[in-house]
Amino acid sequence: MSQLLDQIAAIVGPKGLLTGEDVRMRAADWLGLSTCQARAVVRPASTAELSAVMKLCHAAGQGVVAAGGLTGLVHGADCTADDIQISLERMRAVEAVDPVGRTMTVQAGIPVQAAQEAAEAHGLRFAVDWGGRGTATIGGGISTNAGGNSVVRYGMMRDNVLGIEAVLADGTVVSALNTLIKNNAAYDLKHLFIGTEGTLGIVTRAVLKLQSAPQSTNTAMLALDSFGAVQDLFVTLGKRLGSGLTAFEVMWANFYEPLAINSGRHNPPLPAGHSHYALLEMSGNDPDGDGALFERVLGEVLEAGIAADAVIAASQAQAEAMWKVRDDIEGLYHYCMPSATFDVSLPITAMERYAAELEAKARAEFGETTKIVVFGHIGDGNLHIMLGAQPFTDETRHRIEELVYAPLGALGGSISAEHGIGLEKRDWLHLCRSAEEIALMRTLKTALDPKGILNPGKVLT
Repeated sequence: MSQLLDQIAAIVGPKGLLTGEDVRMRAADWLGLSTCQARAVVRPASTAELSAVMKLCHAAGQGVVAAGGLTGLVHGADCTADDIQISLERMRAVEAVDPVGRTMTVQAGIPVQAAQEAAEAHGLRFAVDWGGRGTATIGGGISTNAGGNSVVRYGMMRDNVLGIEAVLADGTVVSALNTLIKNNAAYDLKHLFIGTEGTLGIVTRAVLKLQSAPQSTNTAMLALDSFGAVQDLFVTLGKRLGSGLTAFEVMWANFYEPLAINSGRHNPPLPAGHSHYALLEMSGNDPDGDGALFERVLGEVLEAGIAADAVIAASQAQAEAMWKVRDDIEGLYHYCMPSATFDVSLPITAMERYAAELEAKARAEFGETTKIVVFGHIGDGNLHIMLGAQPFTDETRHRIEELVYAPLGALGGSISAEHGIGLEKRDWLHLCRSAEEIALMRTLKTALDPKGILNPGKVLT
């Protein structure tokens, strides 16, 4: 290993290789609860450097784990003491912005928020967004096909990436930096790397699809007294606001009350006492008319009895305060840990029964002190769940995972809506992917990474 590290150091220079205590000082997760266990961290400054490093690692059969901003929740970037971690933190440049074609070419290490700000400087918008935007990287978001808060309008990361450059296990550089929306010339190779969690190649650069920046944004929070009302609200907004509906987030009372009411971390936008709370965002290009339409539609919703209460943000600060409640995952961890976290998808019409039965089964098995929290991007069928029981042992975690995952197959759901598989969900993949699908995944893995050095042990067993 020392000879290999010497060879790598000759490629990336003294700033590009970390060993010993410099590695142990680095966090291995976004909460800083664990430290990096890799043998070394390699920080290439260019695609060429990474290609040269991968050629050496491939020849040596050295396991390599690509890490982004570490905001993933499925241990997809965990390293063992035998692994080398690859970090693209020195590759954060915005290389080009085309305001006419509405594209932006970036290096994969750039944080999502920085990419958003670069687009905004040109009157454009990179629409993929989630709470960890300041830390999460574009490369990490691509490798996990991240979703976030605006999927209901703009789609997942996959829908916002036009082209990719990636380095394969043997160091081969696949440069498919397509800038065209319509390019139907045979296989669209970028999809080999979007959502495959660094197991088929390491993304180094990307062409992002941009949107025209909205001229107006309106935000509101509504209180509802049943999940039936949540469904009615979603249907009504779809009819009345159309594509202007940018976000439709729903928090069960078991999320909203501990975080917004009881924690002292927020000024509650609405009082407790309701079963669900919906956070809505509408964006458009008519600053004078959009706000009036938004108010009118919410007035209709209240008058029809769909919502029990509502508050419309009168300023950007008020809108941000509402979003801070929904995005306060750190506060949620403080409230609910130790617990298991989940990111599942299922039909909206099945959510009420699924959540109610899950809570009933968990309390029957683990007792009334069991903590369960449900929230998510309901508009695109995504539920996030945290479930904690005492004592929280490995056996308890496994049983909780079984309770959460087992019903999803019959509902046409998925064990992962947007966070990926990593290590945490690997053993449950068969519940939502057929044997034939998994066999094809193995064929692709063997073809592109015959020595199994890319993110070893993740996604597939």
